Amino acid sequence: MTDSKRRRGLMAASALLGGVLALTGCSGGGDAKASDNGKGSQAEADAAAAKKSSEAQITVSPKDGSDNASINNSGIVTVSKGTLTGVTLTTQDGKAVAGQLSADKKSWKPSVQLERSTTYKVAAEAKDSQGRTAHENATFTTVAPAHSFIGTFTPDDGATVGVGMPVSINFDKAITNKAAVQKGVTVTSSSGQEVACHWFNANRMDCRPEQYWKEGSTVTLKLALDGVEGAPGIHGVQQKTVTFHIGRNQVSYVDAKTKQMKVTQDGKVVKTIPISAGAPDHTTYEGQMVISEKFTQTRMNGATVGFKDSDGKGEYDIKDVPHAMRLTTSGTFIHGNYWGAPSVFGNVNTSHGCVGLRDVKGAGDPNTPAAWFYSHSLIGDVVVVQNTGDKTVAPDNGLNGWNMSWAQWKAGSAV
Repeated sequence: MTDSKRRRGLMAASALLGGVLALTGCSGGGDAKASDNGKGSQAEADAAAAKKSSEAQITVSPKDGSDNASINNSGIVTVSKGTLTGVTLTTQDGKAVAGQLSADKKSWKPSVQLERSTTYKVAAEAKDSQGRTAHENATFTTVAPAHSFIGTFTPDDGATVGVGMPVSINFDKAITNKAAVQKGVTVTSSSGQEVACHWFNANRMDCRPEQYWKEGSTVTLKLALDGVEGAPGIHGVQQKTVTFHIGRNQVSYVDAKTKQMKVTQDGKVVKTIPISAGAPDHTTYEGQMVISEKFTQTRMNGATVGFKDSDGKGEYDIKDVPHAMRLTTSGTFIHGNYWGAPSVFGNVNTSHGCVGLRDVKGAGDPNTPAAWFYSHSLIGDVVVVQNTGDKTVAPDNGLNGWNMSWAQWKAGSAV
């Protein structure tokens, strides 16, 4: 091969190699340039999107996916750096829950208590100062009845009651952490009286002052039990405040020996009424008893309280007992009696343990002693029964904790 041919061959090879290298270099350089351009475009898109995004930050309580949520403090929506423009809270089947937007449009909350063991969905929308919209969605499930407890309390909110009316709370689950639950219950009086609570068992707690409530005072019961663990895995759901008022001071004294009842108001006798208490073989409990229910007429069947004939039927079954007021859970009443002769009252004890006052069938005569006493009595008034020869009524048989000394009462506190 001549030098000239060798030079032409090397030049061709060099040109081919240079072409490959150039192609590779262009390809690599071309990819890098394209990638750079891609990154630049994405960064610009992200920046543009960020500029368009709303600054409003929506928060839903509880967090999305929560279970065992409170029925009092769930479904609450708040926003920062913006205002709420729309909130819906619905059950899983689409039923809407009413709610209230704050005046500044910064928060929204349900205007009703939520149901237990229910799944709710929240959809919220807000806008920032530039009108840009933000959205938030969440789903939560409220606490189930099996994992929660409630307390049924008496008296009712807004009621006017007698001076002997305790606050009595019955829980639907046995409470093992009594101290925690008791700390979530506060009872105060406008009179300034000290109030103490007493546990009768795992389900019932009553609260009262040392002496009867001061007439004319106002008592406030606060239940802050939402989320309080009353027993392992069992939490409270109540969060409310109720108030009730104490009326005039009326205490009535039943003397089974003289067969008379003296009705006192503010310590002064305002009326004396002849009565008939329990017969010698069915004596009436003694002690301080509180009127817990009132019935213009009610049925009294002896079979329900253990007074049965040999055939198993009640020794008595009166379907229209007039002017009846309950004194014990076990069945002691002070009530009207139309079936007894008028001469009985004030002279003979004839009942199965109740206290009877002269009355008429149908409870239609307002001038009878029973009608007068019924119309002048409040739930929460005290009836003190004396000289029957029976034992003192158990403090938890009705609302009758006044039959415990103050020291005994406070000893039943868990805190």
